[in-house]
Amino acid sequence: MEFHVEEGIEVLAQTPAVLSALLRGKSAAWLNARKTAEAFSPIDVLGHLIYGELTDWIPRSRMILEHGDARAFEPFDRFGFGEIVAGKSVYELLDQFARLRGESLRVLGELGVREADLELKGRHPEFGDVTLGNLLATWVVHDLGHIAQIVRTMAGEYREAVGPWRAYTTILD
Repeated sequence: MEFHVEEGIEVLAQTPAVLSALLRGKSAAWLNARKTAEAFSPIDVLGHLIYGELTDWIPRSRMILEHGDARAFEPFDRFGFGEIVAGKSVYELLDQFARLRGESLRVLGELGVREADLELKGRHPEFGDVTLGNLLATWVVHDLGHIAQIVRTMAGEYREAVGPWRAYTTILD
């Protein structure tokens, strides 16, 4: 499937509602679950997504549209969300993410990205040349990957509790 902005927006616009359905009203046990000590918990994922809204997708899109590959993107700190989640409830974080995502999609619409613009080049600090299409497609896949990560992490909490049904619960593998 080729990337098209309108189709990508279908996923990006629904991510806040998906996360809300998964996380709103959940206990700390679910929200802080981790596959390993170093892995992101669902709350960490939410903080990471908020941080991305603030520092990654739209700022990098603007940079490509305004400067092309003349300047490299600022490196993205995957763990830069610590202060964002500190002391906030899941309700506050979900609301903040929904608000920021709505703003990002509004700005994306205002940027008026056309199909031809998807080939415009930017410069990633690690990968070198990337296109606006690569960036926007990655935004969509990034959302889907983190939704899957939350679901796998939560399912993993019952890895032993399912007993012999583990043979049929492939999400636990």
